[in-house]
Amino acid sequence: MSTTITNSSPDRYRTGMLVALAGVAMMFTALTSAYIVRAGTWNDWRPVQMPRLLWVSTSVILLSSLAFEVARRALKLGRNVAFKRWLLVTVVLGLGFLATQLMAWRELAAAGVYLASNPHSSFFYVLTGVHGLHLLGGILFLDYLLLRSWRNRSEENGARKRQSVVGAAALYWHFMFGIWIYLFLLLFLWR
Repeated sequence: MSTTITNSSPDRYRTGMLVALAGVAMMFTALTSAYIVRAGTWNDWRPVQMPRLLWVSTSVILLSSLAFEVARRALKLGRNVAFKRWLLVTVVLGLGFLATQLMAWRELAAAGVYLASNPHSSFFYVLTGVHGLHLLGGILFLDYLLLRSWRNRSEENGARKRQSVVGAAALYWHFMFGIWIYLFLLLFLWR
């Protein structure tokens, strides 16, 4: 007797996301290694005074992660209106996080701290920029989920498939929150 694995298996979304997150984790591990090695190698390392706005952005991304968890649980309970509302809140807070990051960059630029000012500032811009790009990708995917939920399209595998896709997106979103906390601590503590 043979078993057939179908392409519509809801677990494939979770597996695919875990593989993608492993790649993202390896990239941030490599950047962290470069940061730590470069910090201890030369004496031109001048730590940047971190903008206080980063505390605000950290709060915003925390709230965004919490909002997505509320949305995911609402979907699981079949509360579609609440799911849409909380998913929209997640997107708005994600955009708020990106806006506060851009404001922090502007604050640094106004203080004369640029990408090429010194190695620490270079790493600050690269690490936060790469994270921001990944978060923007997540926001685009959340927008896609939001549009699909507003259209109320019936899907091939129904609610289970939809929950699996949202679950995979939640893994990504929460991982981006975790990466931000990691970067926040790295940039503030390893100076």
